[in-house]
Amino acid sequence: MSEKIYNMVEIDTIAALAEIVSKNELGEITIVDGGKTITVKGRKCPPPPPMMGAPAPAMPMPPVQVAAPAAEAAAAAAPKAEEKSGNVVKAPIVGTFYASPGPGKAPFVTVGRQVKKGDVLMIIESMKLMNEIQSEFDGVVTEIIAKDGQAVEYDQPVMIIS
Repeated sequence: MSEKIYNMVEIDTIAALAEIVSKNELGEITIVDGGKTITVKGRKCPPPPPMMGAPAPAMPMPPVQVAAPAAEAAAAAAPKAEEKSGNVVKAPIVGTFYASPGPGKAPFVTVGRQVKKGDVLMIIESMKLMNEIQSEFDGVVTEIIAKDGQAVEYDQPVMIIS
């Protein structure tokens, strides 16, 4: 027979909850049953949520400084892209351009290579996610404007396919 605490819960129930908290390394667990509420706290408390207010002012400054050279590169590359004939492949997102699937591996495409619609042309890393960018055109790669590891802006010309 188990004991009841304050006419609410059996000690076995509390022990089971404590075991769940310990086993799963939870900060706490709360059970609500009608008008009864039980909270069992563990030894490890989860870290506090990141403060959104303080880092926000500091965050925009580095991208602005980094984005300015990238914007200048995009402005410099835009006339070059317009002079060339063919389809201009533009960056669909802001991030870092990678020509190959990994360091030391062969690039997805090279100048002179035939590509078909749907072929992977590059990877753009954005927010720690590697996004494979596929060709929207059939043709031959005539120019790769962006350099491997270069920051690219949204809608920046990256490659030309004729």
